[in-house]
Amino acid sequence: MTASDNTISAALLAWYDRHARDLPWRSRPGAPPPDPYRVWLSEIMLQQTTVAAVKPYFARFTAIWPTVEALAAAPDEDVMAAWAGLGYYSRARNLLAASRLVAEAGGFPDTEAELRKLPGVGDYTAAAIAAIAFGGRAVVVDANVERVVSRLFAIGEPLPQGRKAIRAAADAITPAERAGDFAQAMMDLGSQVCTVRQPQCLLCPLASECAARATDPVRFPVKPAKKARPVRQGRAFWIARGEAVWLVRRQGSGMLGGMRALPDDGWNARGDGHGEPPMPGEWTSRGMVRHGFTHFEIELEVLDCASDTDPSGEGEWWPVERLDDAGLPTLFAKAARRALAG
Repeated sequence: MTASDNTISAALLAWYDRHARDLPWRSRPGAPPPDPYRVWLSEIMLQQTTVAAVKPYFARFTAIWPTVEALAAAPDEDVMAAWAGLGYYSRARNLLAASRLVAEAGGFPDTEAELRKLPGVGDYTAAAIAAIAFGGRAVVVDANVERVVSRLFAIGEPLPQGRKAIRAAADAITPAERAGDFAQAMMDLGSQVCTVRQPQCLLCPLASECAARATDPVRFPVKPAKKARPVRQGRAFWIARGEAVWLVRRQGSGMLGGMRALPDDGWNARGDGHGEPPMPGEWTSRGMVRHGFTHFEIELEVLDCASDTDPSGEGEWWPVERLDDAGLPTLFAKAARRALAG
């Protein structure tokens, strides 16, 4: 590291010692590293999800399954239900698969290379766990770090091509000691000070070193124009008997795999639904719900039927008063609320 690089890491760590966020999966600055299970669990949950959204889920998971061994022994359906509403459900399936590998191995690996072999653990997550849980020197680059570094060095190459230069610059300023604290300090700086639209440059401990401050920090990192997401069309079927509603279990792979849901017409990420209702009858529309996924939007019409014919296929009658306990994905929770609203 150069003298300037040392200045950056020292200034940032000093700021972190005073301003670190108090998060349930962290140790305080300078304290021994936290339990690798808690670091791994939080990092998987935080993928494409905010800290505020993750906190209650993290608390629930660690209360029910306080160790990786406990999670590994949990029934799939219980974990998927507990994950409901957090989105990106492949993460929950990877969480289970990885927990069972770790439990079988007797603990988490402590290197980036071995961590990357776990389902759901990519380059960023492996680096974060290695640095934060095991104190190894690892270059941790998430969206917050990407923004801080691109501004610090005024890296103008548009994303995604610019990520190579951003990573190289992050590598240059990552210290050998306290690499975990440094990574978390970068994340906190990005979330609290070097924010997307209104960076608080007067409060930034790195302001004197920041190349973008003399121009327009907000233009960094340079991003390509967003493409419009396609809109899919589908139907969900509300089938009620007395005080219960018919729920199905979605296939283990694919969209919302393994989750309880209302029956639907087979829509997916690649196209609209065209399947038939699960039983004959006169279906009445209860309105439309809309939900955004990563690569597309879905407009789902909610239909119900007064027929007494039993629905086809496998499913279960679930008490309507306990619908919140069914672990419905957000899309189908919206559809259920629409049906109940009449």
